[in-house]
Amino acid sequence: MIIKTDEEMKQLEEIGQICGKVLKELVETTKVGMTTKEIDELGGRLLEEMGAESAPISEYEFPGHTCISVNEEVAHGIPGSRVINEGDIVNIDVSAKKDGYFADTGLSFIAGTSTDPLKQKVIDVCEASFEEALKKIKPGTKVSQIGRAVHKVARQNGLTVIKNLTGHGVGRSLHDAPKHIMNYYEPGNSELLKEGMVIAVEPFISTKAAFVTDGKNDWAFETKDGSYVAQKEHTIVVTKEGPKLLTLVED
Repeated sequence: MIIKTDEEMKQLEEIGQICGKVLKELVETTKVGMTTKEIDELGGRLLEEMGAESAPISEYEFPGHTCISVNEEVAHGIPGSRVINEGDIVNIDVSAKKDGYFADTGLSFIAGTSTDPLKQKVIDVCEASFEEALKKIKPGTKVSQIGRAVHKVARQNGLTVIKNLTGHGVGRSLHDAPKHIMNYYEPGNSELLKEGMVIAVEPFISTKAAFVTDGKNDWAFETKDGSYVAQKEHTIVVTKEGPKLLTLVED
């Protein structure tokens, strides 16, 4: 989507802040011993209170208000009876719609504390790769430069990226144009970022695996080798002044 009016920006800012606030609350609420379903039910209540609707449910009939992935699950984890254990890598992805506008955000974090420094490293490198990608987001830049920045940071830290999970356009639908924003450099992709374009940028940084495969159910994506993976995602508007993060919630 490309924003053309102040009203469109206002609507997207509203749903962006809703998604961001729900994600922030769920991350802060997640404790060792909770089930992923308990976390998800809170997410559903918060979305309803704010007048929004879960996008995974409305668009894809996903069996959860949010996607909650743990350890070997990299994305699209179904909330259920799984208990969060000390040191688990948890990813919560919140996408929702209100009045026909969509936003999408997500974050990986460690539940409690972990004795494995590699878990924190993959999260830290994901954060760094996201920040580096932000530097490329301006009108006229090739979309492929986002992936180049993400992959460069991963390689510099001895890590890799998940190549078959990508960012995407968002706005009037959950998955809008551009269809894919890769987390590595595509030399053949000449598509340019445009003023007012709305995108979801989401690096997936991995300790070793470069691809995910179908998991234990019809939804979850997992790594075959048990690699640690971290994701960070925000819905962003491309502006001349720099990237505007719609789902960023200030403390």
